[in-house]
Amino acid sequence: MVQDGEKKKTMPNYMKYVLGGTAGMLATIVVQPLDLVKTRMQISGASGTKEYSSSFDCMAKILRSEGLLGFYNGVSAGLLRQATYTTTRMGVYQMALDAYRNRFEKPPNVLGSLAMGIIAGACGAMVGNPAEVSLIRMMADNRLPADQRRNYRNVGNALTRIVKEEGILALWRGCLPTVGRAMVVNMVQLGSYSQFKSAFKRHIDEGLGLQIAASMMSGLLTTIASMPLDMAKTRIQQMKFIDGRPEYTGALDVIGKVIRNEGIVSLWKGFTPYLCRIGPHTVLAFVFLEQLNGAYRKYVLGDKQSGSGL
Repeated sequence: MVQDGEKKKTMPNYMKYVLGGTAGMLATIVVQPLDLVKTRMQISGASGTKEYSSSFDCMAKILRSEGLLGFYNGVSAGLLRQATYTTTRMGVYQMALDAYRNRFEKPPNVLGSLAMGIIAGACGAMVGNPAEVSLIRMMADNRLPADQRRNYRNVGNALTRIVKEEGILALWRGCLPTVGRAMVVNMVQLGSYSQFKSAFKRHIDEGLGLQIAASMMSGLLTTIASMPLDMAKTRIQQMKFIDGRPEYTGALDVIGKVIRNEGIVSLWKGFTPYLCRIGPHTVLAFVFLEQLNGAYRKYVLGDKQSGSGL
């Protein structure tokens, strides 16, 4: 119990980063196979040859040629990405959310939520880009001919070899589309989650059901809005240099070539696995984060009346 005149305990800022990253890593373990299928689908067609007729064809070929564990190629990089990208974006967003509530004594409006999401996404993308580059390359490697594979053993080996063979700036290759995608993703994902949750509270009591409903809607909107930039980011980060020249000059070049050579609908290639990946990941990440926040406030701060904080 908090006595009169006693200052209420609050969660330290570093815990907002720790819990945010932990929630993202737990969600990634569940959805890694779908992320791999999405990445393979987006890369398919870049060389002019369509490798997979559908997401199910992609899954069948991976299972047949690489086995069940093949779906977890790059999982170490995926976990590092969450430990960097998600830790940063969730921590920044929660700090901004708390600062807004403390100053204005009310939840943020739509524009406020979107602005916080943009800032959080940009910060997270800058920090997480090296792990993102490693992840994309490791997930794409087994689809290449044997003589073209990079054969990274794990994320540590990938980071070390990229720096040694291509220079340290290669870790931030594709950074601009990554930041752009992250700003769109987090603007829609974090901003819409807060707004959906506020709207659904009129019909659903605070708890797991409310968290799942809000995060499912957030995941759908995020998928639709972010896929073209995700396509550009993926192709830039795994591109090869031909005669010293890169395949793409930037995100707009990727998008232009995809539209020209493969059709505009190809910007949403891999939509089903991406939705199946980002939808559950959004749901799981928010639910894990809400539950971790609630547990921390209850068992560490002793605040049995407090909600999750999002």
